[in-house]
Parts: sequence; C-alpha cells; structure tokens
Amino acid sequence: MLFDRSWYNRAGVERVMGFCTEADVEEFFRSVPEFERMLVRSGIVLLKYWFSITDEEQAMRFNMRIADPLKQWKLSPMDVESRRRWEDYTHAKEDMLTRTHIPEAPWWVVEAVDKKRARLNCIHHLLEQIPYGTVEHPAVELPARVRHADYIRAPIPAEMHVPSKY
Repeated sequence: MLFDRSWYNRAGVERVMGFCTEADVEEFFRSVPEFERMLVRSGIVLLKYWFSITDEEQAMRFNMRIADPLKQWKLSPMDVESRRRWEDYTHAKEDMLTRTHIPEAPWWVVEAVDKKRARLNCIHHLLEQIPYGTVEHPAVELPARVRHADYIRAPIPAEMHVPSKY
C-alpha cells in the first residue's frame, strides 16, 4: 500500500494554512502513530520517506516553473503562498516528523536537491527494507489449442476499429 504526502496534510498544509484547528492537529498526532502501528501489526510494511530540499532549491524550482509556460500549471496559488510561509512549513514538517516517527514505522529523509540521485537512493533503500528471496516457479507448458471444425472467427465491424495512424 502506498500513501502520498496528502495523508500527512493535516500536520502540514492544513495546519500552516489554517484549514484546521490546533485541536484537529493534536488529534491527528494522537491517531496517526496508533493507526500506523495497526497497519504494521496486520503485516503491512510501512515505509515513510520525506524528500527534503533546501530553501534555495525550492526557490529555483518555482522560478523555473514561472519562466516555463509548459510548467506553469504545476505552480498553484497554494504553492505560491507556501513559498512565503517556508519557515512555517519547515517548522510544521519538523514537528510532524518528530511526532509521527515511531519504531514500527520510522521516517526516512531523502536529500532531494538532485532529483535523479534522490529517486535512485530512495529506490535502493526501499528495496533493502523489503525481505525477499527466490520464488520457485513451476515450469509452464502451453497446451495444444482446441479447434472446432465449425468455428469461423467473425470479422470486426469497421465502425469498431480504432484508425491506424502509425
């Protein structure tokens, strides 16, 4: 099972932007560790990664999006406002990492200024966390096809075909 960061929005975006109360945030912090423990007890391997970039890298990425018409759609009004509130978001992230980092489901921070290396490092780490071994596969034999003398494959009506463009 994979969660994206929106699962933790209560502790980050919602908190910083005022979309929830501090009581809501405290309930989140009370509930999340117990919920994550329940998942782990049920046999789910729960891995939590935080891709971390610097203030300077975020500014550079946002400026690249502003300058590139093909990437401007990636920059929402919420993103623009988050830039102004960098320190508030950083504080909220630090609090969230501390309060939801549990032995059963620890946080792993990936240095992500270099996107390609960050992804490769994360994939490598993730694969090291999953116990796996050789899986025995029985030999597969393709059986002879049964043919019926009275069967004729029906033609597909022309109006049902996707035009061949390539």
